[in-house]
Amino acid sequence: MHYFTEDFVLFFKDLAKNNHKDWFHDNKNRYEKSVKKPFEVFVEKLIEEIQRYDSDIMIKPKDCILRINRDIRFSKDKSPYNLHYTAFVSREGRKDKSIPGIFLRFSPEMIGIMGGCFGPSKEQLHRIRTTISKDATTFKDLLEHTDFVQRFGEIRGETMKRIPKEWQEACKKEPLIANKQFYFVGEEASGLISSRNLIEEIMKYWHAMRPINEYLLKTIQ
Repeated sequence: MHYFTEDFVLFFKDLAKNNHKDWFHDNKNRYEKSVKKPFEVFVEKLIEEIQRYDSDIMIKPKDCILRINRDIRFSKDKSPYNLHYTAFVSREGRKDKSIPGIFLRFSPEMIGIMGGCFGPSKEQLHRIRTTISKDATTFKDLLEHTDFVQRFGEIRGETMKRIPKEWQEACKKEPLIANKQFYFVGEEASGLISSRNLIEEIMKYWHAMRPINEYLLKTIQ
């Protein structure tokens, strides 16, 4: 099934040249037709597909999709609109990015497909580090799974600048314990957005990230 026309990408290319409220207002109907409404339909279908494997996903598209408006309060760049469209599909949706799920960013350049823990709390981070330090082999086996490596490569995230004494020995055995975040990123060409195989291809990434997402979810709860 096709969820998007080629105008999804063209809209953002035009927006990049005209990132101001007057242009957006004049193209509001185009935005609704080519971007907002089809993205809602797509996310709803994606949720339905994920629910086949995870019945605890009980959210709606409105709980997942982020606004196109940028938060410019503390930014030097006062452009009012993002040049991409995003959604975070997890058990808590966009309101809690510490909960592992699948984060999607559709742009003219690419589709970004991300998973893991983006913003764990201090307590959640301590649980992750403790769990890994007790059994680093299980964690390492998940990271070395062929499907994960092919689609995401490795775990990313900001690391501690100074490692506390309590974690120094553990970090020697598994350096990722020094991470403040545990996320991973895959990419697809933007041409996939208008493909009839979009959901099928995105679900391949979801299945590849599922073991690590579930490991992290079990750890932080």
